[in-house]
Amino acid sequence: MVAVQNFKGGVGKSTISVHLAQYLAIRGYRVLLIDCDSQASATTLFGYVPDLDLSEDDTLYPFLRQDELLSVDYAIRKTHFDGLDLIPANLRLFQSEYELAARMARGQGALLDRLSQGVASVADRYDVIVIDPPPALGAISLSVLRAATALVVPVPPTVMDFSSTAAFLAMLDETMQVLGERDLAPELSFIRFVASKVDENKSMQKELIGLMRQIFGTSMIRSPLKDSAEIDNATARLMTVYELQGPVTSRAVRDRCLAYLDGVNSEIELDLRATWPSHLKRLRKEGLA
Repeated sequence: MVAVQNFKGGVGKSTISVHLAQYLAIRGYRVLLIDCDSQASATTLFGYVPDLDLSEDDTLYPFLRQDELLSVDYAIRKTHFDGLDLIPANLRLFQSEYELAARMARGQGALLDRLSQGVASVADRYDVIVIDPPPALGAISLSVLRAATALVVPVPPTVMDFSSTAAFLAMLDETMQVLGERDLAPELSFIRFVASKVDENKSMQKELIGLMRQIFGTSMIRSPLKDSAEIDNATARLMTVYELQGPVTSRAVRDRCLAYLDGVNSEIELDLRATWPSHLKRLRKEGLA
């Protein structure tokens, strides 16, 4: 269960979530993508108009508020990608933030495990579950942290985004400590940082990427996800780069963009495989772990 999380919006979180889920499905994994963000960017990229095509009953909202529901099975939808299912979101999911927070304030701390229980109810159907949480530290984000077993953090190499990510990590550390005091701290197999929305023509970004590599070390994904007009053009068509039948800009731009995406996603795939004992043995034989 891998969450693509940062408490700041506009860092490429949903872009990475959807492309990662589709990449893994193309590679033959059984994948579930759970959209936990009421802005529903990931849901939109699968062709839905969230607040017209979907009701609150099609999202996680009923499961988070109704204790008698035992599974999130009702919300799972097939997508046009073979092997990739989706639990969509829409604006009504935001209402659950207030409801969860109010119930937790009344001492119902076990609600943080609600999403984890929902994920566990369908986990045996999938090899990987990708979770796209909201860009804020709220009840749903905390629930995502409880459900996740791995964390991918997108960080655009700008001063503002880097500073915001430093604040995110400080808040994450404090949150983990508080959760740990209540035996609610998640057990993460790995945390990886991705330099996202990179503009290779800006020298300041190169310096910041170098600084990020010094600070994050081997937790930093080697391949940067560079900014590309191909991603923007695909998004404008409510699609991903993996779905485009041909280049929208030029073949060279498309090929470069696919190389960036595949580079990031293949590194995450290796990390995921290393969490499975049978795959870890194979990776060691291949000299990849």
